Amino acid sequence: MIIFVNESEYSIIGCWKWAGKMKDILIVEDNNELGTLLLDFLLSEGYTVHLAKTGEEALNFYKQEEVKLVVLDIMLPSIDGFEVCRQIREEGNTPIIIVSAKVTKEDKMNGIILGADDYIEKPYDIDILLAKIMGIFKRRYSTASIQSGKISLDKEKHVVYKDKKIIPMTTKEYALLLLLMENKGKVLNKEMIFNKIWGYDSFSELQTLTVHIKWLREKIEENPKSAEHILTVWGVGYRFE
Repeated sequence: MIIFVNESEYSIIGCWKWAGKMKDILIVEDNNELGTLLLDFLLSEGYTVHLAKTGEEALNFYKQEEVKLVVLDIMLPSIDGFEVCRQIREEGNTPIIIVSAKVTKEDKMNGIILGADDYIEKPYDIDILLAKIMGIFKRRYSTASIQSGKISLDKEKHVVYKDKKIIPMTTKEYALLLLLMENKGKVLNKEMIFNKIWGYDSFSELQTLTVHIKWLREKIEENPKSAEHILTVWGVGYRFE
């Protein structure tokens, strides 16, 4: 999927702000169509996202809230993306991906020198951007094991433990539990879960996910009929707690 944008046609849009929770990604983009499209796409992939329309708003949000990664445009009103990049880097080492129609060698060098981790030209392929985001999250935030209460998952050995005892699991059960635990606290859409675990071209049906959720609950929950870990969010999907 290729996203084209004319940077001279910027407009102001509102922002999505869910106070009190760390966001996975801060998008800094004042183009209405592009910002909304990117936000919706990343939300559909299971990320929590905040969209800022100006450099000032982005910096204020960054200083008040925690984010794991910044996707940053350069051509912003008032404070441009280079200044935003510089100030964010002064605050910490949060990964920054610059996406911009400013594509000269000097622009790219400036972005990297100021501390950006990557520089992508507009128009860009959103699948390439997603791959870069996933790569950064894997390198920066993944750990060898995940712990939640009595449940622990060893990603190197592909083993799940409950009360330090191994729980036998199929490949799909393990992959499903890993996805849920890596996104602890997030509501994951049923279709997104199904596509990640079984694939877009799978011959299985969505009901397969429901069955695997039931099997997982029977294996990890103290009371499968009153789940404490794998929670159903009616009409949307599931959340791991």
